[in-house]
Amino acid sequence: METEVRTPRPEKVAVVDDVKSRLGAASATFVTEYRGLSVAQIQVLRRALAAAGGEYKVYKNTLVRRAARASGLESLDDLLKGPTGLAFVTGDVSVVAKALKDFARTQPKLVIKGALIGNGLFDAAQTSALADLPSRDVLLAQIAGALAAPMQAFASLLTALPRKFAYGLSALIERRGGVGGTSEPVLDGEPGEEDVGGEPVALAGGVSETAVAPVGAQPAGQPAAADGSGVSGG
Repeated sequence: METEVRTPRPEKVAVVDDVKSRLGAASATFVTEYRGLSVAQIQVLRRALAAAGGEYKVYKNTLVRRAARASGLESLDDLLKGPTGLAFVTGDVSVVAKALKDFARTQPKLVIKGALIGNGLFDAAQTSALADLPSRDVLLAQIAGALAAPMQAFASLLTALPRKFAYGLSALIERRGGVGGTSEPVLDGEPGEEDVGGEPVALAGGVSETAVAPVGAQPAGQPAAADGSGVSGG
């Protein structure tokens, strides 16, 4: 006996395709249970989420399961129990999470079960923590500030380098006795006038230097040798 295979009705196929498309396009999908909420309250929730960058849709769990399985998101099955509403995020995930959390605070009948971000499934506690994160704009501003601080410090360093170099050069010149001062000070123990024979000779600038007789020169007052050697025979 052959088993008859039923062809899904077109309207159901359309819903499954719609859910698949939204799951693929959304940056995150929040799964909620809305049991006990009135139609008017759900409308308020939809408006709040739309202002935050999300869209709230209600589907039958069986159709969502088909769409999730067709998208490789079987892990979503565990959250599809009871009257389920999905919040698809097209804006900032943390802003939508905060809008859901704020609504659930005033309407406890809305239960936030979890969230699907990429292929990762977040439980209720993790999803609630998303609402406490800074918004994307705030995070970008914090990152920009963190990147700008080292650049400002580096710019200040570049500005200070020439000034510090000038101060250091000026101090070095003063220690060396001015621009015309000697850069090689005379150390104790260097040869002085008493160590080299000859008479001091006055030089320009008042500095004296010892005149040294060349090698082989005859000392004053001593007659030269007959053979020109400069040494008397004896």
